[in-house]
Amino acid sequence: MFLLHTNVLCETLRRRPDSGVMRGLERHRHELSTAAPVIHEILYGALRLPPGAKRTAVVHEIEQVFLKTLDVLPYDRRAAEWHARERARLAHEGRTPPFVDGQIAAIAAVNGLTLVTRSVTDFAAFEGLTVEDWFAG
Repeated sequence: MFLLHTNVLCETLRRRPDSGVMRGLERHRHELSTAAPVIHEILYGALRLPPGAKRTAVVHEIEQVFLKTLDVLPYDRRAAEWHARERARLAHEGRTPPFVDGQIAAIAAVNGLTLVTRSVTDFAAFEGLTVEDWFAG
């Protein structure tokens, strides 16, 4: 089972999406989910676009494809507790990953999911998290 990061979902919106991502999505189409903070990031980005055809198309894709075909997992109590422990551990080491990355990592970790992202190094410091990069390069 896989949790798709923002950059993976955004890739599907490109005119020429990465072939590795598209193969991974097809191969694992019945094993995919995402996280509520990912939906926030994508929708926020879409709503910041100027009104017009592109914005309308992106919002439509989010509402009619992402939200209807993917389980959207919440940042719940278990995720908050995992995130707090990892954030404290990393702070003691002098590392401070972005808060939202910690939320996404926590949701993947507590649900036993592999996080699929292009930003593997952004998530490497988190313990107990499995990460994959489906981008072909």
